[in-house]
Amino acid sequence: MLAMSALAALAASAPWSVPAMRKALAPQAAPAPDVCIVAPPTHYDPASGLPPTAARAIPADARCPVCGMFPARSREWAAQVIFDNGDAQFFDSPLSLFMYLQDVARYSPGRSAGSIVAHYVTDASAPAGDGGARWIDALGAYYVHGSSARGPMRAGNLPAFATREAAQAFAAQRGGTVLAFGAIDAALIAELAGRGGHVHQH
Repeated sequence: MLAMSALAALAASAPWSVPAMRKALAPQAAPAPDVCIVAPPTHYDPASGLPPTAARAIPADARCPVCGMFPARSREWAAQVIFDNGDAQFFDSPLSLFMYLQDVARYSPGRSAGSIVAHYVTDASAPAGDGGARWIDALGAYYVHGSSARGPMRAGNLPAFATREAAQAFAAQRGGTVLAFGAIDAALIAELAGRGGHVHQH
């Protein structure tokens, strides 16, 4: 009897034991695939009373097409574009907007930069107001690169300002360099995107 129990114990500990074989042959769960977050645009609502190209409030369920975040959770950093059919796409930060504009077709298949009729960013110097609706024209805005401000991705996400003076005042307090829209090039966008882990693979 003692010999049998010793044999059973030895068999249970051996690599070819029944429990080990069962474990080895059991079906394994497949690794979770990389999920691409598709962020559909928000359609224009004529009942809103807004002109089709006007900036609009961020829906709570809107997703950033670049990183998959919810822009409504960080309204003080948000950006948006309006397409010629009135559809809007929302972003969690000016950086995501710049990344999007570099390759619109990648983030919104079937669309192009040429069909965008309006670009908006949130004025970082304006009071919060009603839900953070402080939209300014992104093309005429000024951005601060290299400040101590950290956006939704915990990186320097280019806070935007309506005037150069406001941007300079911010940079004097928080550091950084003031840049106009056209001065933000592909190299800077790539640097900031890499630093913040701001990558959404398609």
